[in-house]
Amino acid sequence: MREQPTVRLRTRRPLLRRRSTWVALGAALVVLLAVALPIFQPWKLFVDQTVEEGLPSTASGASATEPVVLASGQLITHEHETTGTVEVLRLPDGSRVVRLEDLRTSNGPALKVWITDAPVIEGLDGWNVFDDGRYVDLGDLKGNIGSSNYPLPDDVDISQLNSVSIWCDRFNVSFGAAELTPAT
Repeated sequence: MREQPTVRLRTRRPLLRRRSTWVALGAALVVLLAVALPIFQPWKLFVDQTVEEGLPSTASGASATEPVVLASGQLITHEHETTGTVEVLRLPDGSRVVRLEDLRTSNGPALKVWITDAPVIEGLDGWNVFDDGRYVDLGDLKGNIGSSNYPLPDDVDISQLNSVSIWCDRFNVSFGAAELTPAT
C-alpha cells in the first residue's frame, strides 16, 4: 500500500490577530489624533477663559466724560448657549468700540467677534448666515466669560452693519448673536 502524501493546508490567521494589522491601526490612530486635536481643540470645551475689561475711557479727571451708547442688543443662542449684551460705544475722543458685557458662552476654537449686515435669526436657521453678506472681523474673542472691548474701525457704518456675532471661524457657525438697535 502506497502511503498518501500528507497535505498541509496553510491557514491564515484572522485579520485582527495579525501584528501588522495592529501596528497599522495604531499608526493610523496617531496620525488621526495629530491632525484632529489641533483642528477641534476639544480641551476648550472644559476650559473657560474669563476676561473683565472695564469701560474704555480716554480722559481722566474732572473733564472725563462717559462713553455714549450708539446701539445695543441682547445676545441670543445659536450653536452654543450664549447670553450677555452688546453695545456700540462712542468714546470721548470720537473712537468707537463694540463692548460685550456679561458674556457667557462656550469656549471653542477660532472664536471671533464680527459686526455684520446679517439678520439675527433664532434657532438653527440663524447659525450660518453671518458670513453670507458683509462683515468686519473685530478680532479674536478675548474670553468666553466676562466683559471685553473691541475697537471699531472708523470706516464701519453701523447703520449698515447692524448685528454682532460670536463666530467660530473654524466651523463657520455662530455661537450667539445680537441685533443692534440704534440708541434714541
